[in-house]
Amino acid sequence: MSKPKVFEKPIGVKDYLPGAVAKLRHIERQVLACMQGWGYEQIMTPTMEYYDTVGVASSTSDQKLFKLLNNRGTTLVLRSDMTSPIARVVASLLKDADFPLRLSYHSNVFRAIEEEAGREAEFFQTGVELVGDSSAEADAEVVALAIASLKAAGVERFKIAIGHVGFLNGLFEETLTGREEAQEQLKACLLGRDYVGYREQLRKLALDEPVQRELEGILRLRGGQEICDQALQLSGNAKARESIGHLCEIWDVLKAYGVCEHVLIDLTMIGDFSYYTGMTFEGYAADLGFPVASGGRYDNLLSQFGRKAPATGFALKTTRILELLGNEADEAVQRTLIVYDATGRAEALAKAQELRGEGVKVVTERVNEESMEAYKAIRLRGVVEEPFTYKGIAYTGFDDFVLKGGSAT
Repeated sequence: MSKPKVFEKPIGVKDYLPGAVAKLRHIERQVLACMQGWGYEQIMTPTMEYYDTVGVASSTSDQKLFKLLNNRGTTLVLRSDMTSPIARVVASLLKDADFPLRLSYHSNVFRAIEEEAGREAEFFQTGVELVGDSSAEADAEVVALAIASLKAAGVERFKIAIGHVGFLNGLFEETLTGREEAQEQLKACLLGRDYVGYREQLRKLALDEPVQRELEGILRLRGGQEICDQALQLSGNAKARESIGHLCEIWDVLKAYGVCEHVLIDLTMIGDFSYYTGMTFEGYAADLGFPVASGGRYDNLLSQFGRKAPATGFALKTTRILELLGNEADEAVQRTLIVYDATGRAEALAKAQELRGEGVKVVTERVNEESMEAYKAIRLRGVVEEPFTYKGIAYTGFDDFVLKGGSAT
C-alpha cells in the first residue's frame, strides 16, 4: 500500500473552509435556539464510547462502526449516533432525574459505510431526545419540533413522512404467518425504498391473489389522514390497527400545531426495524434526494442500560442541510483594518481593543517595506466608505496609524 501524500486525507472525511464553518455554526446556533425555546437542554457526550455498551446498543450495524483499541486492549468505538450515548447518560448520571427529560445536542458522528458512493464517514447531527413519555402527544411534539428546526435552519421547502413499524409488523404477521425470512426480505426492500424489488419478492412468494393485492396495496398508502382509514380497511390484525390508531392521534395533535401541510402519512416508511418500536419519520427537502431529518420512537433502548423508559426523538442531518443551503456565509464578514508603524503601535492596538469591545472584527498589521505598496494604494483612496480588498481579504473599515507618531489620518 502506497504512503498517502501529505495533503491527502482519509476517504469520507472533509475539510470545512471558513465560509462553510460560518454557515454550519449559524445553522447550529439557530436550531439549538429553536430547541431551547421548546424546553430542550443541550447535552454533550464523548466522541469515544465502549463497544460493549454504547456500540452494541447503537442502531448502527457492527460493520458500520469505527472501532479502535485503547492501551489496555479494550475495544472502543467512535460514536455512530447520539441516541445511544444519551441513553447511557439518562440511565447513569441522570438516573435520579424525573421524567420526562428533554435533551438536545449538536455533534459529529462516524459511520464507516458512509465512505461508499461519495457518502461521508464523519458528519454532523443536531437533534433532540424526549425520554419518559409514551404518548402520541410526545411523538407529535418531536415531529412538530423537527419542522420548526428545519425552518430555523433555513430549509424552506420540505415534507415529513411518518409511518409506524407496528403496522407492517402486524400486517406481515397476519399475511405471512411463520414466514420470517420472507418478512425480513420484504422489510429490507421497503427500508431501502426498493419498491421494484418489493414487488419481485412478492411474486416469488407465490401468494394467493387476495394476499398479493393486499401486500402490494401498501405501496399506495401515502397521503393525508385518509390513509389511516384505508389502512384500517386493509388489515384486521390487532397490532396493525392499534398502530394506525396511534398515527391518527399523532395527526390530530399535528393538526393542532398547524403543521399538517408539511406532513404526509407513508406506511411504507418504516425506519430501522431493529431500533424503532413505533412511530418513525423522515424529512425530505425539495432540492435534495437524501433525507435531511429522521427520527421516531425507540422504547426498548434504555432498558439495555438498566433504566427502562419510553423515548422518542429525531436528528437533523446538519451536513446535508449545509449542502442544500450552500457553503458561503449569509453575508460578508464586517472587518476593519488598522495599519500602523512602530511609532503608531500603542495607539493602533488600543484602538483595535476598543473596537473589539464594541463587537467590531478588527485586523491589525504593522506596515513594513513589503506591505507598503498595498498600504499606499488604500491610503490614496482617503476615507474608505465602500468595501475594499487588502491582500485578498475584504474589509469595510480602515484606520491609519502611521503618520505623525501614531495620529490617525
